[in-house]
Amino acid sequence: MKKQFFVYIFISLFLTSYIFSQTVYKVEKGDTLYSISKKYQITVAELRTANNLKENDIIKVGQKLIIPDADISTAAALSTNKKVTIDKNIKTENYQVQKGDTLYGIAKKNGISVAELMALNNLNSSSVIKVGQKLKLYKKELPSVTVNETTVSLSTNIPDTRSYGSTINSDSSTKWPVANPKVTQIKGKVWGVQLSAKTNEAVKCINEGTVMYVGIYRGFGQVVFVQNKTGLIYAYTGLGSVNVRKGEYVLSDAVLGTAGIDTLSKNSQITLMVFQNGQPIDPAKAPRS
Repeated sequence: MKKQFFVYIFISLFLTSYIFSQTVYKVEKGDTLYSISKKYQITVAELRTANNLKENDIIKVGQKLIIPDADISTAAALSTNKKVTIDKNIKTENYQVQKGDTLYGIAKKNGISVAELMALNNLNSSSVIKVGQKLKLYKKELPSVTVNETTVSLSTNIPDTRSYGSTINSDSSTKWPVANPKVTQIKGKVWGVQLSAKTNEAVKCINEGTVMYVGIYRGFGQVVFVQNKTGLIYAYTGLGSVNVRKGEYVLSDAVLGTAGIDTLSKNSQITLMVFQNGQPIDPAKAPRS
C-alpha cells in the first residue's frame, strides 16, 4: 500500500512538472530580443510580454528568459496599438500581481489567452505589470469586448487541433489576396481561410493599413500582419516571399509578397486570418478597401 502511495506521488509530481514546464533561454553574448525571437520564430512583443520587459529594457548575458508558446492570435493581439474596452457588467475577481509574475504566466495559470487578459484589463503591447498591481480575471462567464463599436465574443475553450472545414462559396465580388481562389475554412485554435493560388502568384493587401509584423512565425511560415485604421489585424501567412517592411503603410491592392508552397500538400497556397484583439473573425466578412 505504501509503495503504491509513493508511486502515485511520483506520477503526480512528474505530471505537474510536465504540465507547467516551459522553455527557458539563457542569454548569450551578442543576443538581442530580436535575434532570440527570430531563433524561436515568435514576435519580440511576445518575448517581452512573457518576461515583463519594457520596450527599452536591455537584456544581459546570463539572464534567463521564458520562451512562450507560439500563438499567432496572441502575436496579433500584441501587434495592435489599439486599446480595448470591455463590458462593465462582466463579473470579475481581482488577482494581485506577485513577484515574478508576467502576463503570459498569469494567463497560462488561469487557462486564458494573453489577448483575453489584456482585454479584461485594458492593456496593450507596451503594458508592464508591477508587484501588488490588481488585475481582473473572470470566472465562468465568457465576456465580450468592444473595439471601435464592434463586439467580439471571447472563448477559452478553443481546441488546439486545426482541421479543415468545407469550401466556401463566397460572393464573386468578395476581394481576396489572390485571384479566384478556392476558399477552404480552417478551424481550430485559430481559424481563417486557406486560399489556393498560382505558383508565385502576387499576394495583395485587401484592406489598407500599417505593416505591424514581418517574419517567419512558428507553424505559419513567412507572415505579414497589416493593421487597418480600426485596429483589425489581417494576417497573411504561408508566403513564399515578402515585399514589405514593418512600419510601412500599404494601400489596398499593394503587393505584400508571393504565395508559398505548403510543405505537406505541396500546393501553392496562403492562409488568411483576421483578428480583433487577438480573437479571430470571419475573413470573408472582414472589411475590404
